[in-house]
Amino acid sequence: MARACSIPEILAQIQDSASSAGQITALRALKNDIIGHPQRKARWIAHGALEPVIRVLHPTFARSRQNEKREDDMLHLQALCIVGSLAHGGPALLRTSQTIPVLPAILSHLCPLNNSPQMVLAALQALSNLADSISSNPGDTSPNSIMLADNLFQRPNVYFLCRILLQTPSTPLLQRQTSLVVSLISKLCREERHQQNLASAGALDSLAAKLAEIVVAQGLVIPGADLLVQKEGTAKRFSFESAHQTMDLAGILEAISTIIAHSKFRATQLAFSEAIQAVFPISPELDFKPSQATRAAWNSFSTADSNIRQSEPNAIDFLIPQIPISPSRASSAIGSAFPPLGTLGSFEHIVQLGRVKTTGWPRIASFEKSQHEPFSDSAEPETPLIAYLIWLARSTRELERLAAISVLAVLYRAGLARKSRETAVGLLIVPLLVQLLDEGNADPPKDIEAAAYIELQRTRWSIQERAPAVLAMLIVDSEYLQNTAYDAGVISRLAKILKLSYDPVLDTSQGDTWSPAAEKDRTTSSDPESSQPGHTISPLLVHKIKVRESALRAIAALVPFKDEYRKALIDQGVVPYLVESLRPLPDKPTPKVLEKTEKGANVSTYGETSPSGYGINPVSVLIAACGAVRHLSRSVSILRTTLIDNGVVMPVFALLKHSDIEVQIAATAVVCNFVTEFSPMRETIAAAGVLKILCEHAHSGNVKLRLNALWALKHLVHSADNDIKKTCLEELGQGWLVQLICDNTEDGSVSSQIAESGKGSHNEHMDDNMQVDRLEDGDGLRLADSLGMPGNISSIDSKQAITDLHASSLPGTAFTASTRLAALQDLETDPARRARKDDIAVQEQGLEFIRNLIGAANTAGSSETSEMIDFLFNALGQDQIFEILAAKLRPKVVNPYNRRNSAANGETRVIPPQAEIVTAVGYILVHMAASVPRHRQLLISQTDLLKLLVPQFNHPNKEVRVALCWLATNLTWMDDIPDHPACAQRAHELKKLGFLAKLEGLEHDSELDVKERAKTAVYQMKQHGC
Repeated sequence: MARACSIPEILAQIQDSASSAGQITALRALKNDIIGHPQRKARWIAHGALEPVIRVLHPTFARSRQNEKREDDMLHLQALCIVGSLAHGGPALLRTSQTIPVLPAILSHLCPLNNSPQMVLAALQALSNLADSISSNPGDTSPNSIMLADNLFQRPNVYFLCRILLQTPSTPLLQRQTSLVVSLISKLCREERHQQNLASAGALDSLAAKLAEIVVAQGLVIPGADLLVQKEGTAKRFSFESAHQTMDLAGILEAISTIIAHSKFRATQLAFSEAIQAVFPISPELDFKPSQATRAAWNSFSTADSNIRQSEPNAIDFLIPQIPISPSRASSAIGSAFPPLGTLGSFEHIVQLGRVKTTGWPRIASFEKSQHEPFSDSAEPETPLIAYLIWLARSTRELERLAAISVLAVLYRAGLARKSRETAVGLLIVPLLVQLLDEGNADPPKDIEAAAYIELQRTRWSIQERAPAVLAMLIVDSEYLQNTAYDAGVISRLAKILKLSYDPVLDTSQGDTWSPAAEKDRTTSSDPESSQPGHTISPLLVHKIKVRESALRAIAALVPFKDEYRKALIDQGVVPYLVESLRPLPDKPTPKVLEKTEKGANVSTYGETSPSGYGINPVSVLIAACGAVRHLSRSVSILRTTLIDNGVVMPVFALLKHSDIEVQIAATAVVCNFVTEFSPMRETIAAAGVLKILCEHAHSGNVKLRLNALWALKHLVHSADNDIKKTCLEELGQGWLVQLICDNTEDGSVSSQIAESGKGSHNEHMDDNMQVDRLEDGDGLRLADSLGMPGNISSIDSKQAITDLHASSLPGTAFTASTRLAALQDLETDPARRARKDDIAVQEQGLEFIRNLIGAANTAGSSETSEMIDFLFNALGQDQIFEILAAKLRPKVVNPYNRRNSAANGETRVIPPQAEIVTAVGYILVHMAASVPRHRQLLISQTDLLKLLVPQFNHPNKEVRVALCWLATNLTWMDDIPDHPACAQRAHELKKLGFLAKLEGLEHDSELDVKERAKTAVYQMKQHGC
């Protein structure tokens, strides 16, 4: 024991490499002394114990003792156990690990081929403890989490993890290894690069194989799957008899969800993995005798009516309740009451009796008709994995249910479910998920043992931390699912969860443990860290911070579309809690805190602790709070009352200067709504200096920050005084604005800085903020919002790739999973395509900025408009402006020999101008034509530019056609009688260019807005003799 020897004596024995037995004894004494004692761990670290322990783990140490392999293994095992125990010491080890190579020493013992199972298990346990220690100090040590993941999820370590997952867990020790690997993936895999590394290394396929083995053990293999496996020759790679029911189903599903999150490619890779296809093939054969593994699903499938069997896509659907309503009628049905759900037979009854009950919910004509709808709403067949996850969510509880819904949410958002499946998700899954929000707060049962209580608390904490985030992921893109959650009472539950997360927690981490020795006899040290474990955050407080983030994400996902939900949330009194969530150092939430706005500017470093017991809001909470406020501020009434009354503007303004760029991006997105014309916060935030900050952000190398800053500046100059507009253009820089509009990665004119930032952008198709809000220019009735990227921007070649992808999956076509995966991977990871989308988004906002810059305020006349047009011509150059606008309307020829497009198969591609760009250019010209006659004459003289507009009259996008109709109307507008000759000349010029014929064709357009605008333009042209 350590009490028999002093700390220096034990450290001396560890450093004495001449005596292996003495080292082992010293290491064992050290291990026994520190386990379960945080103060002793900090004391040992303060005395420098970590360095000699890590030196024992160094590979060169083992190589010098090749004749004593067994002793070396024991030494390493004891050292790994010590490191794993010290990891529970919190900041003390984390700070020391920055100077001592702790992580490389642990990772060097991860390979299962070169190390014993006990050694690998000890290394995995040390990594798991280290990850837990990092997560328990989210503010102080957040960089270490990324560093740990970067080292763990790169070669060769990521292959070691896959090797461990591929092992057959025949012993408890191997089962523990698998569980730890699965847990590490769930804890640490948060970055896109980590997800890609794990998927490409085979971790996703290994986890899919584990899930398939569980399906086999459950007896839910699709009928005919085993025959297909034999026919395709994959029986040797996947055995239907290799299931292990002791596997951690919840952990496996959580790890899968973590890897495939935010990626349609990885979600499809899961659905089409060899193991999943072995148990859940999309097109199984039906002429066979079922084996034991397929008997449960087959009994249900074979005893069903033949007409229903043809309409059902797979046998698993017979194990879940049947939904008799179509998605179009779902919302009205849910508003009144939930329909009576039933099944053709419970799963237990099917397994036991081998037949289906006939007393289930009666079949009706409307239901049988609805079962044919899935094939009419999508050309692609749905994987049975979707139905299995629905069944799993309904037949399991707690963590397994939550993990199943998490994977289902990713697959659903990736578009792998039929459109008609939305009704089943809304009726069968969303209520269960809302119910989980309550289960986490339920009282524990009476007379529960201590160990059982700790495990129950751990489970409930995990549910509380994850359930709101899973709900957010599921409902974020669906108004129907949001309505279902609203009807299930989710708003009151989320409000309660958020409020509970701000219950103050008494900080007891600095207290000393009791000792029988007198105070003066206790071991002391001049170093305060020798007797204290460091600034360790209370586990309860860490839990509350995680719950806070999750609840904020759920709130943001629930309220982006309807004012009804926003007002219901406001009535719950959550705005003060949102305001405090915008502060790095929160305090007690109180309503009407206008006098506390100055506190928002206090952006403290994360090294401090909050004395108030509310914790420190990490970056993730700040970003989630920005998302919630951003969606609430889309309501004009809430923006003008509740938000301004609670002093939300200055905390958001302070975050614009936050040290983390992701927080800056989120805060800039909120500011887009604060600087709109009808926002009462516009003057306040402008007086604080937001213009200069936004212009600085517009020069950022990060494409998302640059895009959001331009979006906010576009709103800021809308209907503003000319002096403000001129100041904004001068602060932004005329040359930089031209560069933003003209840069194009395809022709190589983009700077290297912008190109590099484009490579690092996240996949906009699956981001939480994508496609939730889309800025809609209109009459001001709807609030404009800012996104990370516009959701409907896509290049022509991307659309063509998607078209080819869908065509390849149609029945009767030669389709392979590898073809589909290759197309999806190209859509997500091709740097040229991503950079092109970034360019289009930034160019669109740059052009919209010019549109609002020269647009007149509501009370302004044509004189102010003409003043700004002349100012723009003088600042950028008249000829240069028209040449830029013409260049935006010309098709782009992609050079196949460009280094960015080396994979283009050597073919030259012509990309037409994007609809968003054409619309923006069109409205700039509309504003010019709405000015004085001098500018209309200048515009009609731009013959080459107008010729480029003629083909756009046939554009499929409605907004393009409307803009062109407005342009023709403004160009043929007559201010007064002296303007008549010039107006007639302009009308004849437009007729010669082909405008009149195109406008007459639009008089019969299917869109009413286009039709009416075209009639007005034709009437004016004919009034002038055309």
